[in-house]
Amino acid sequence: MTRTHWAAITAVVLALLFAGAATVATAGDGDDSRPATPATDSADAGFARDMSVHHQQAVEMSFIVRDRTQDEGIRRLAYDIANTQANQRGMMLGWLDLWGLSVTSGDGTSMAWMAKAGNGGHGGHSGQRSASESGSLMPGMATKEQLERLETLGGKAAEVEFLQLMIVHHNAGVTMAQGCVELCTVGPERKLAQGMVDAQRSEVELMVDLLKKRGAQVRT
Repeated sequence: MTRTHWAAITAVVLALLFAGAATVATAGDGDDSRPATPATDSADAGFARDMSVHHQQAVEMSFIVRDRTQDEGIRRLAYDIANTQANQRGMMLGWLDLWGLSVTSGDGTSMAWMAKAGNGGHGGHSGQRSASESGSLMPGMATKEQLERLETLGGKAAEVEFLQLMIVHHNAGVTMAQGCVELCTVGPERKLAQGMVDAQRSEVELMVDLLKKRGAQVRT
């Protein structure tokens, strides 16, 4: 494994070490009327599972670009994204463990919990291509080929590629998090999801500005 991969794994392991304490603290905070244990097919469980996977790729991309550029602004942004999302991922995996639920769905699918969200769940789960068909795990995620390309670039080219990929990634993450705000029943999880919406929208605005300064446009 490359140094980047080991760094990403280390960040997640460190986050998980703190997840137990953070999970117990947040699980006991707020709304006492929440269900004690969400069902395995609930929005609470689905969001925790899918966003954990989504966050892991953001951490990976951030570590890649950190090693491919000397620009302090991009390196600082990458560190903030990696640190924040590794810790959030640890909390979500901690909740699943606390609830006694698997970190993967029983049928191996993703995003089914979004079907009832007001936005139709990224166009509806039924229309979502499988990972083998699209090369992507779920909406917004970079393909294996895109990640491999990012690892071959350096300097400004790596910065632009990272920003373009991460804007798409964040926008999809915002939609997922908003779905949890609408559908999740656990108060602390809804609060975390709303924090993701606010923070990632702000980071998207920053990344769009950074792209413009590099003479590049948002990828559609």
